[in-house]
Amino acid sequence: MSAPAAPLVIAIDGPAAAGKGTLARRLAAHLGLPYLDTGLLYRAVGRRVLDAGGDPADAAVATAAALALPPADMDRADLRTPEAALAASAVAAVPGVRAALLEFQRSFGRTRGAVLDGRDIGTVVFPEAQVKFFVTASAEARAKRRWLELQAAGTPLPLAQVEAETRRRDEQDAARATAPMKPAPDAVLLDTTALDAEAAFAAAIAQLRARLAAIPGAAP
Repeated sequence: MSAPAAPLVIAIDGPAAAGKGTLARRLAAHLGLPYLDTGLLYRAVGRRVLDAGGDPADAAVATAAALALPPADMDRADLRTPEAALAASAVAAVPGVRAALLEFQRSFGRTRGAVLDGRDIGTVVFPEAQVKFFVTASAEARAKRRWLELQAAGTPLPLAQVEAETRRRDEQDAARATAPMKPAPDAVLLDTTALDAEAAFAAAIAQLRARLAAIPGAAP
């Protein structure tokens, strides 16, 4: 008798404002899977460090904040600001922070399966995920999307500033020594520069069906 198929885990990685969160939520709803935005974990840690007047790049301070992170912090309304994004990138480079949050992420998807998005899901958190996507777009396109989000939220910033912060975070995420942001070798690359959310979802579904069709016992 063959072993039962493992719960389906879909790993979605990529830089900020590439559309991976929107895609991950839609895939999770479409497949009836739990969804976890792992970036919020790091944003919440960074936010706690900033609130305490600390430096997000301070390894001891950041690790302590990660170990003491209460689940309620995931619901904070100030986790989507540029300040929180940069703090998240800084704490994410701390090995102690990543170790503190790693088991939480793995436990989330281990039992029932899940769709998780972040920057190292397919390379570190779930390298065994059955389906992996690396969602990207040009820095200019991503900065414009983020700028429009900020405008709609009533916290406008100059577009040039948003683009500079986007590029700075890209550099931090790609250059860190611990779990740098990069596509997994077997990830599907999805460039959304010229795609809206509907087109990106359609492209992902087509790739998902093709991947699952090649896995014995998996239903597309």
